[in-house]
Amino acid sequence: MVQTTVVIGQFVFHVHHPSVAYHVVPSASARARACLWNGVSNTVLGASGDLAFKKTYPALFGLFANNYLPNNVQIVGYARSPIALPDFRTRISSKIKLPKSVAASTLDAFLAACTYVSGKYDDSKSFEQLNSFVETLEAQAGGSTDNPADKTRIFYMALPPSVFIPASKGLKEGCYLPGGGKNRLIVEKPFGKDLESSEVLGKSLAAHWKEEEVRPFAPPNQPNRYCQIYRIDHYLGKEMVKSLMVLRFANVMFGAIWNRNHINNIQITFKEKFGTDGRGGYFDEFGIIRDIMQNHLLQVLTVLAMERPVTLNAEDVRNEKVKVLRAIRPVSLDDTVLGQYTASADKKEPGYLDDPTVPHGSVTPTYAAHVLKVSNERWEGVPFILKAGKALNESKVEIRIQFNNVAGNLYPGAVRNELVIRLQPNEAVYMKMVNKEPGLSSAVHVTELDLSYEKRYKEAKIPDAYESLILDCLNGDHSNFVRNDELELAWKIFTPLLHKIEGERIQPELYEFGTRGPASAQEFITNHGFLRDESYKWVPPTAPRL
Repeated sequence: MVQTTVVIGQFVFHVHHPSVAYHVVPSASARARACLWNGVSNTVLGASGDLAFKKTYPALFGLFANNYLPNNVQIVGYARSPIALPDFRTRISSKIKLPKSVAASTLDAFLAACTYVSGKYDDSKSFEQLNSFVETLEAQAGGSTDNPADKTRIFYMALPPSVFIPASKGLKEGCYLPGGGKNRLIVEKPFGKDLESSEVLGKSLAAHWKEEEVRPFAPPNQPNRYCQIYRIDHYLGKEMVKSLMVLRFANVMFGAIWNRNHINNIQITFKEKFGTDGRGGYFDEFGIIRDIMQNHLLQVLTVLAMERPVTLNAEDVRNEKVKVLRAIRPVSLDDTVLGQYTASADKKEPGYLDDPTVPHGSVTPTYAAHVLKVSNERWEGVPFILKAGKALNESKVEIRIQFNNVAGNLYPGAVRNELVIRLQPNEAVYMKMVNKEPGLSSAVHVTELDLSYEKRYKEAKIPDAYESLILDCLNGDHSNFVRNDELELAWKIFTPLLHKIEGERIQPELYEFGTRGPASAQEFITNHGFLRDESYKWVPPTAPRL
C-alpha cells in the first residue's frame, strides 16, 4: 500500500492505493464543498479548440479524479464545429495523461460526464438550445435541490477575443440562471491588444456581466453578493506563485528584509528553448510583450511588491496589487531591450522570419527585457527587471532577488546573497549564501539553503495551474483572478511602448536560436545593478544529502 499526498491550493488529500485501485480520503472541508456543488454545471465554450483540449479538460479531469467535483457533475462542451460525441470524447482522452495511481474507470466516468453541443456564437437560437440542453442535464443529475438559488453555472470561455462579446451576450440572454442562482464567467487572455481595445472589450463585457452581482433570492446561509467575471491568468494559479504570499507574510525573516534597504534588484525571468513552431502567424499578432510581459510577469511582480493585505479576502488582496500598479510609470524604450531570434548556428533550427506563417519583414520581438520601477517607500530605486524570450538556451521561469553588498565586508571575494524562487520546472526556493569551505582551509565559497519541492515533498502532486484556478472559481474565490482596474493599469504601463514599437517599426536586435538572447541584454541588466556570479550554478538535488 502506497500513500500519496495531493496538494491543491489550501487543501491536502491523502491517497492510498494498491497497484490496481485508486481511493481518495477527502478532508471534511472537501466533503462539505462537494455537497454544495451538487447544483453546479460547467460549460466550456470553444470546446473544439486546442486550449480546451490541452488545458481545460485535463484540469477538470484532475479535479474529478481527486474528488473535487461531485459524482453527478455535468461538463458541456460548446463550439461551432459539428463533432460526434464519441469522437469528441476520444479527443478529450487523447490529451489526458492517466497517472498510474488512477484507474481507467475514473477516466471512463469523467468522459461519461462530458457532452457536446454545436452552435454559433452570434445566434440567439443556438444559446437557447444550449440552455435547454443544460437544463435537461441538470434535471437528470438531480442534486440537493430544485431551487434555482442553490444552483451555479460556470461558463469557461476558451475563445479568441473576436467572439468574446457575442458569446458573452448570448450566454447572458440565453443561458443565464435566474432566480438568484450563481452565474460565473471565466474569460481567457488576451484581454485586448492595448489600453483602448481592452477598454472596448471591458465595456462590452460589462454591458452583460458584472464584476459583482447581487443575489435577490440568496438562501439565508449564503452571501447575497458574488463575483461574476473571472479573468484567468494561469500564472496566478502556479504553485510557487500561490506560495509567494505565504513566503512573504508568514516568515518574519523575509518580512524584515523585503525592502529597498536590503534588496538591490529583482529579476523575473521567462525562458523557452523552442521557437514559434509553425504558430508564428498567431504569435506575430501579439508578440512577447503582450503574450508574457503585460500579464504573466507583471502579475508576479504585483505579488512580490504588494503590501500586506488587511485580510486574505479577495478584494483586500487585489486592492494591494492595484496600489503597486498605480506606482509604476509607463515603461519606455530606453528601459527596454528587444530581440528577435535567427536560425541556430548549425542551421538545424529555423529563425523567426523563416516561419512561413510570419509576415515578411516582421519586426515583432521574440525577446524583451524591461526595467520597471515601483515608486513608493518600500521600493524606491529598486529595479524590477522583467525578461522573456523564445528560442533561448533553456526553458525556465524564476524570480531572482539579489540583495545588497555586505557593508565593510571582511571577505572581499564574497558574492551577494540571492533568494531564488523557481516557478518551473523543478519548483524550488533556495538562498545563495557564502560559507567557509569545510576543513582546514579558510577560503569561502558559494552554497545554498535549498527547499527543492521534488526532494522535500516527494509524495506531493503539484496540480496544474488551471486545476487550481478552476477550483478557486468553484469555491467562489476570485483573489487569484484579474480585476478590471488591474487590467486597465497593466495596459497603461505597456501601451505607450507597444504603440512606439509598432508605429515606428523599431528593429529588434538579432540573436541566434539556442543562445541567452540579445548580446546587449547582459549589459542592460548589469547597468541596472545585477552582478552575475559565473562560478555558481544551482543543480536540483536528486537524492537526500547525508
